[in-house]
Amino acid sequence: MTNLAKEFREFEYNAWQQSVDQYNNSFGSLTNQMIEPLLNAVNPQTGTKILDIATGPGYVAADAAKRECQAIGLDFSDAMLKKAKQLNPDLEFIQGEAEYLPFKNEEFDAVVMNFGILHLAEPQKAINEAFRVLRHPGKFAFTVWDVMDKCIGMKLVYEAIQAYGNLEVALPEGPPFFYFSEEQNCISALQNAGFSHSLVSKFSLTWELTNADELLDAFYQGTARTGGLLRNQTEENLANIRAAIRQTSQPYFDKNKLVLPMSALVASGTKL
Repeated sequence: MTNLAKEFREFEYNAWQQSVDQYNNSFGSLTNQMIEPLLNAVNPQTGTKILDIATGPGYVAADAAKRECQAIGLDFSDAMLKKAKQLNPDLEFIQGEAEYLPFKNEEFDAVVMNFGILHLAEPQKAINEAFRVLRHPGKFAFTVWDVMDKCIGMKLVYEAIQAYGNLEVALPEGPPFFYFSEEQNCISALQNAGFSHSLVSKFSLTWELTNADELLDAFYQGTARTGGLLRNQTEENLANIRAAIRQTSQPYFDKNKLVLPMSALVASGTKL
């Protein structure tokens, strides 16, 4: 791992150590909407041994267990794992890194990752590792956000930061956040790892929040990169960003709720 990758990994680790409850309370209702499409992409059956990489609070592993799979969750954040075990005391969770999975070759029937690939220093290594630990003809699937214009919650926050924030905040450099929003990049990464029958599907989601302040707080406290940028703003900048989001979010209110259109992709491949 390069020094740049180590810095980014440490940055992400420290951020997620602090963001457990906020993520669970804000982004959980959004990212959980992709669990069913993600699991359907690997078609698990009763008894399927499935690995949930970057399990976070264990949402996907828990749903896989409900499908009578043998589910194991893995995350590099011990704070996230503590939350996962608290929510799912009967499931198995292991601490480890997606790019260096602590498992033998061909140990799983299916591998999944729900938005975790966006937070990795070396995403291609993680896809390669998923291929390594899969049995033939196992399937791997991961989810990512669509392009920003189709993810209104992100667009409102990012545009406010660009307009009123300091973009020169010193943060560790990571892979481009929206790299896998392009379908071809997903397919190429899967093929580079050795997967066949690569497929990308899009899904429309709805993120319901109480108000614009809840949207900003979700990013401020519940994300790594955007949260790091926000947490390093001056009080004046942050106040201006908050005011801008309150203004631009107005068209998305419905019956006193903030209803934001979002879009996500499921990319999958088979180890033949």
